[in-house]
Amino acid sequence: MPYDLKDRLVVGIASSALFDLAESDKIFRTQGEQAYRDYQEENLHTPLAPGMAFSFIRRLLSMNDLSDDLSDPLIEVIVMSRNDPDTGLRVMESIEHYELAITRAIFMQGKAPYAYIPALNVSLFLSADEANVREANHAGHPAGRVLPSAMVDDDDDHDLRIAFDFDGVLADDESEQVMQRGGLANFHEHETEEAVSAHNPGPLQPFLLRIARIQEREQALRLKDPTYRVRLHVAIVTARNAPSHKRAIGTLKQWGVMVNDAFFLGGIDKNAVISVLRPHIFFDDQRGHLESTSESAPSVHVPFGALNEKTEMWEPSDEPAEGDD
Repeated sequence: MPYDLKDRLVVGIASSALFDLAESDKIFRTQGEQAYRDYQEENLHTPLAPGMAFSFIRRLLSMNDLSDDLSDPLIEVIVMSRNDPDTGLRVMESIEHYELAITRAIFMQGKAPYAYIPALNVSLFLSADEANVREANHAGHPAGRVLPSAMVDDDDDHDLRIAFDFDGVLADDESEQVMQRGGLANFHEHETEEAVSAHNPGPLQPFLLRIARIQEREQALRLKDPTYRVRLHVAIVTARNAPSHKRAIGTLKQWGVMVNDAFFLGGIDKNAVISVLRPHIFFDDQRGHLESTSESAPSVHVPFGALNEKTEMWEPSDEPAEGDD
C-alpha cells in the first residue's frame, strides 16, 4: 500500500527556513554556483546551524508520540528545496545530525517546488524566499515567509506554542477590505451584522484544522489522565476588539476549532503580547505588525489579500540565493 498523506498534518519546509544558510548564501552571491556546490560538498558533514523555523519544526514533530502507532505518524514534514539532489545532501545530513524525523524531500535544481503542495497534501509551506512564497500564495497555496527574527527555544523540549493573526491568515480578508474602504466604525457595524455568519477560510485555516486534531488527541488523554500536561497551545492575536470579537469566536466554533488563548488588542502593539506569550512561531498578514513581533519571536509573513497585493516586496538583500532554498 502507498504511504497516504491524506489524513496527516503535512508541512513543507524549505531549507532556508529550517537552517541558517547565511554563509552558503554569501558564497553563492559572491563566488557563483560552482563555488557554492564545492562549499557544500566540502562541508557535507558539518551540520548547518538551526534556522528560524527549526524549533517550531522540531517541536511539531515531537507531537508524533501522540500517535497510537509510531509507524503511522500524525505529522509529516517534507523538505521542499530548489537545490539539486547533490547539493541538497548537506541539508539531509544536517537533519540526521539533529535527529529530526524528516525522511522525505523534493529537490528541484533551481525550480520552485510549490506546485507540488496540493499533490503532497501540504497545509503549510514555509520558506525564507519572498518570491517563492508570493508565487505560491498567488497560486492559492498556504505559504508563509519566515522572517529574520528572534529565536525562541526554551528548556522544555515538548511544549509547542503557535500564534495566529485572524483576518488574512485564518479567515479571508473580506472584513479587512470593509475596514479599508469604510473605516473602523463601518467595520464594527459590518461585523455586528454578520456576527452569526462564519468567515470564509483564509490560507492557513486548513493548517489550523489539522492542528485542532492534535489538540483533540491531547484532550482525550487529559480526560483519561487528569495529570497529563497539555503541550500544544494555540493563540489568536488580532487587532480586532469588541464588538467584532464575536464573529471571530463564532467562526472558530463553527469550524470546530478550540484555541487556548485569544487576544483582541484593538490597535495595541502586538509585540506587547508576543513578547510575553513567546510563541515558537507567529503568523500575520501585515508586515507592520511583524516588524515589531519579530523582535520577540519567529515571525512569518503570509502575503495574502488585497493589502499585500498593493505592497512592494521585501528588500532583495533579505532573500536567500537561488541555490540556498
